Amino acid sequence: MVARAARATDLADLDAAVSDCFACPRLVRWREDVARTRRAAFRDQEYWGRPVPGFGAADARIAILGLAPAAHGGNRTGRIFTGDRSGDVLFAALHRAGLANQPTSVAADDGLTLRDTRIFSAVRCAPPDNKPTPDERDTCAPWLHREVALIRPTLRVVVALGAFAWAAWWPVLHQVYGQRPPSPRPRFGHGAHWSGTAAPELLGCYHVSQQNTFTGRLTPEMLDDVFGRAKQLAGVD
Repeated sequence: MVARAARATDLADLDAAVSDCFACPRLVRWREDVARTRRAAFRDQEYWGRPVPGFGAADARIAILGLAPAAHGGNRTGRIFTGDRSGDVLFAALHRAGLANQPTSVAADDGLTLRDTRIFSAVRCAPPDNKPTPDERDTCAPWLHREVALIRPTLRVVVALGAFAWAAWWPVLHQVYGQRPPSPRPRFGHGAHWSGTAAPELLGCYHVSQQNTFTGRLTPEMLDDVFGRAKQLAGVD
């Protein structure tokens, strides 16, 4: 898979290669089982049932790094954070920040576009219980590394949604930017900020999961603060 990722000359090549990955047997079985059985509310829809590529601007100055697609969200629609409650929260916040042309993301053909922003995940297949294993994260890492490398010329800020995404960033720092990760590693927290040399700024943000948003651990105001800071650091008006 490392070679397949490295051969991608642009994001379109990479997206096509990502969508045809079968490297993790457990994730392949799960994503395909979900696509066959479907949720009752979506029983008349054809699920994507494959790895979900990144989405957004090729010249992004801000990247949003998530954990993995949702079983009945991205795994159904084929677009990251699309068709689920987490996406409802995320894209509403991006719209308020002026980084999305609309506040909703319900289907891959709904007209949504992002400004100066690209979204992708550390693991590209929907995992059981939303919990990919460390081995699955590491197997999937070449896709993440190549995607960051392709947008490296413009990328200025990475917003890591949750501790899993925060941890997934440090190998990118080494593989793409040739920098040794800091030791000890900075701890994840909402609003955490790490700044290196010749690498994007890293911001921590609680994941936009239902658990966090329904309990008030993550509020719209907290999201607005993170994306406002990301825009400022990236030089986005």
